[in-house]
Amino acid sequence: MVVLVVPSGSYRTHDFVEAARGLRLDIVVASDGEVPMGDLGRSRSIRIEFGRPEWSAGRIANLKPAPDAVVAADDRGVVIAAIASDLLSIPANPVAAVSATRDKARMRGLLDSAQVRQPPYRLAGRGEVPIAANDIGYPCVVKPRSLSASRGVIRIDDAGAAQVAEQRIRDILCDVEESSDEPLLVESFIDGPEVAVEAMLVDGTLQVLALLDKPDPLDGPYFEETLFVTPSRHDAGIQAEIVDLVGAAAHALGLLSGPVHAEVRIGSEGVSLIEVAARSIGGLCGRSLTFGLLGESLESLILRSALGLPGSGREVQATATGVLMLPIGERGTLESIEGVELALAVPGITDFSQTIPNGRTVVPLPEGDRYLGFLFGERSTPEDVEEALREALRKLTVTIS
Repeated sequence: MVVLVVPSGSYRTHDFVEAARGLRLDIVVASDGEVPMGDLGRSRSIRIEFGRPEWSAGRIANLKPAPDAVVAADDRGVVIAAIASDLLSIPANPVAAVSATRDKARMRGLLDSAQVRQPPYRLAGRGEVPIAANDIGYPCVVKPRSLSASRGVIRIDDAGAAQVAEQRIRDILCDVEESSDEPLLVESFIDGPEVAVEAMLVDGTLQVLALLDKPDPLDGPYFEETLFVTPSRHDAGIQAEIVDLVGAAAHALGLLSGPVHAEVRIGSEGVSLIEVAARSIGGLCGRSLTFGLLGESLESLILRSALGLPGSGREVQATATGVLMLPIGERGTLESIEGVELALAVPGITDFSQTIPNGRTVVPLPEGDRYLGFLFGERSTPEDVEEALREALRKLTVTIS
């Protein structure tokens, strides 16, 4: 039996449950709210609270029969999964290592001690962001320690912008019931392309699944991701440097097993590590990756690894693939997304999934943390995939009132 730790509003629940069904596994969904269980087959759910990780982990550990693996689908669940695995004596990442991935300041400190290349940074208490930014030099990036998916991350170019960004981030922390007085992270802005790394750790060894280029520039002031394409088009030397850097970062944090998702920037002085997470790629982006001769899903691969089961292979399929996240352009009510049939008719476009229903309130970054939907593409080359996804996006008309 596998326990899936997942927030009630997660994109990931369906894909993990489908993977478990394909592997003929019993699955228990541990969540903080309602999870639509009607189509989950041989599964059940238990209630947990992400603000009480030890209590939640205890509920998971007391399940009968005892779980064989505990897997977190999102950032918010990784600490609970690690604590539960420890209580159950299931081989997994140390709790301290996973906790470090959830605290950007602690992560920066551990990487610094291990001399892993990363942006210069400072911690700034209330009212200290302009001082820290002036010390580092503009432009720089201000971010909360505990949030993910680029939420609350703002580029600043001068002292006036620093004051405004600090207050805005502290308001966001208050809105999500985090401490608005926590020190904020201020770090140098690395000017250059960004690459995502999807990997698995097996006995402490990093096995890269895919390098995903981000063709759109991420220059701020907010950092909404829009496009992932794999395989990477960077030269072999840069790709090797990226892999070595992420492996060194995982080792510095003490991570040993399971999925790893990392973000790096390629600057004028080489590759710098932006973040490491002890989970797989977010949203529905994992649907753009399949593995082995049978085209196994990312979620199936993660479940197999957690259970120590043999898989069909971790080699990503030979064709180029990509995913385009449909951004939220303005705050308001989503009225409609039209032109889907035209987008799906573009050669190379394989699917579109709308992830926010019509009639719902939508909020862009840095306050928001959702996307309107995901476009998927597959072609013979990454250039062709990118072109197809961009053409498909032009066919869509989003109406927000």
